Amino acid sequence: MTLQSIFPFLQWFKLITKDTLKADLIAGFTGAVIVLPQGVAFATIAGLPPEFGLYTAMVTPIIAALFGSSRHLISGPTTAISIVVFAAISNHAEPGSAEFISLALTLTFLAGVYQLAFGLARLGSLVNFVSHTVVIGFTAGAAILIATSQMKNVLGIHVTRGESFFHTWLELGREAGNTNIYILIVAVTTLISALLVKRFFPKIPNLLIGLVVGSFVALSFSGSDANIQLVGEIPAHLPPLTLPDFSFASIKMLAPEAFAVALLGLIEAVSISRAIATKSNQRIDANQEFIGQGLSNLTGSFFSSYAGSGSFTRSGINYASGAKTPASAIFAALILMVIVLLIAPLTAYLPVAAMGGVILIVAYNLIDTHHIKEILKYSKSESSILLTTFFATLFLELEFAIYLGVLLSLVIFLARTSTPEIVTLAPDVNINTGKKKLINITKKPLNQCPQLKIIRIDMSIYFGSINHIQNRLHHLIEQENVKHILIIGTGINFIDLSGAEALVTDANRLKQLGGGLYFAELKASVYEYISKNCFVAKVGNKHFFDSKKDAIKSIYKKLDEEKCNVCNAHVFNECRSD
Repeated sequence: MTLQSIFPFLQWFKLITKDTLKADLIAGFTGAVIVLPQGVAFATIAGLPPEFGLYTAMVTPIIAALFGSSRHLISGPTTAISIVVFAAISNHAEPGSAEFISLALTLTFLAGVYQLAFGLARLGSLVNFVSHTVVIGFTAGAAILIATSQMKNVLGIHVTRGESFFHTWLELGREAGNTNIYILIVAVTTLISALLVKRFFPKIPNLLIGLVVGSFVALSFSGSDANIQLVGEIPAHLPPLTLPDFSFASIKMLAPEAFAVALLGLIEAVSISRAIATKSNQRIDANQEFIGQGLSNLTGSFFSSYAGSGSFTRSGINYASGAKTPASAIFAALILMVIVLLIAPLTAYLPVAAMGGVILIVAYNLIDTHHIKEILKYSKSESSILLTTFFATLFLELEFAIYLGVLLSLVIFLARTSTPEIVTLAPDVNINTGKKKLINITKKPLNQCPQLKIIRIDMSIYFGSINHIQNRLHHLIEQENVKHILIIGTGINFIDLSGAEALVTDANRLKQLGGGLYFAELKASVYEYISKNCFVAKVGNKHFFDSKKDAIKSIYKKLDEEKCNVCNAHVFNECRSD
């Protein structure tokens, strides 16, 4: 193990120059201004005091940048993680209370432990088997839940805490007549001003401007009986040291929810990293990203930070702003610290209704309408993952919705790999060269040898796919009365023990019928593995060939001569013309 593998930041430290520092500083300033209102909003969604969102945006990005693999990923508080944190902890403690905060830190610590363990165990490749559609469906559902939770703040009406999605809207409908018009005006003004700024001045931080406008509107109502609640002043200091609750009862209670947070955070971080890497031509190490995310949450839990992950919005803006190295994430966190120290007292004038308006925008931006339309239009299997995760998020426990989406994507993946494509091949004469070449019979009607069937398996032979392969072999033996079967192995990446044992059974059956099972052009690694587990010896060394030509030449000698004499197919060069 090299020093750079332990401290990956040593690799990108070499890339730092005067020019990259300047570019990263500019990108960092942009990121700090953007995350300021987002941090407050996300903490509100998570049921935590506003400053905890800012603390998370100060600590998490630094650790993730130092120990992750992406040069542009910005970690910190996110909407999806925030709502899962709220759902996980609100069942055990009152949101905003000291107990709630303590449990949130414990949840963050446990999520970090899971993520770090996954990274150290080199399980980064597992993300490849989980469809990104799970995240799209979950975040779309979470967006609606977030918007639902903020309607009481936007309308100024009382809604019973902890009600389900359906019952919350029923209660909103019943209480709609008690809407506080002043609070509604503040929320709508905030929302509209933020949207207008984004439309006409896209480079200006629209959410921050929206909060400022909403605060001034609320201030103008101060003389009336508006009853407008304020967020309250955020402490003007850096993230204080904290200690999660390490009692056995708390760890046992939060361990399942922490796993869901860890899983969602990893899928988010790696998906975002890879999406941006396609633009920056950088290669992402998923294992290192796991370690970076795990360490950032572990460390954050001791510095008043709750669970975070990669932010698509901030990461995309970071790349678009010209960031060159992960130093931009560190600069963003440091600049945010300075901003908070300077303007924290001003948050005392921030209305809860204005925060509600901003959160509605955040929720809307979570819904990836472009990809949702593509998924529903082009893929039935992905559509099932999307819709299942979406509706499970709305009507079931959030952590269960994540598990269900991941499980369904794995089931569909296994279903695909368990039914490999088995192509029947037959020789065809090349018009230009006059030579024969094996091609797929579905592409061109060709004569086939009635005694020898040539097939190509375009996937690995393992415990999940062997049943499908055996069914095809049995069909050839029983329905088509074929005794000699040649398998072309160019598309086989591996054969596991279960697959090998099943093939030995079929090979022995064909031998009893007077035929055989043959293999040609297996990859060297596959042949080496099956040689070690005695598969080659059990089937027969003479049943394996380096080329299709040698295989056909050898097998032809074993065919029934009487049948060859009356056959008019003349498929192979060896076939008699008389």
